[in-house]
Amino acid sequence: MEMEMEMESDGHEVMKQSKFKRICVFCGSSQGKKSSYQDAAVELGNELVSRNIDLVYGGGSIGLMGLVSQAVHDGGRHVIGVIPKTLMPRELTGQTVGEVKAVADMHQRKAEMAKHSDAFIALPGGYGTLEELLEVITWAQLGIHDKPVMILLSTNTN
Repeated sequence: MEMEMEMESDGHEVMKQSKFKRICVFCGSSQGKKSSYQDAAVELGNELVSRNIDLVYGGGSIGLMGLVSQAVHDGGRHVIGVIPKTLMPRELTGQTVGEVKAVADMHQRKAEMAKHSDAFIALPGGYGTLEELLEVITWAQLGIHDKPVMILLSTNTN
């Protein structure tokens, strides 16, 4: 388990075990229609870093995926991107960050992401994000995993 510092009420710092080592983030390969989506992706990446949590994500270097992965990587945490070979030309532009695992298809992508993660968080995205989220919820319902599944909603209207 990773350790993190936490401030006690008397002002002393104490080490606390983080419940999660790696979190999978599902999100869009586009920037989204609202700047608040982009802000949420960067804020989530920074929060993962502050809690010493590594990132598993869809592997793209563009859109919200690119923002969250860059924030985690810039913060010094390990990033694992899992991307189907067929999406590489579309979702990998410029420099990639961290470790990139190329897989055969979308099903293998989700299985790899789940294998390397302790929990799941969904940010705004499109049909692909929704499909990934529903699949891990279904796996939990079927008893395939017992990992937490969360949706991060932005209340900012920008």
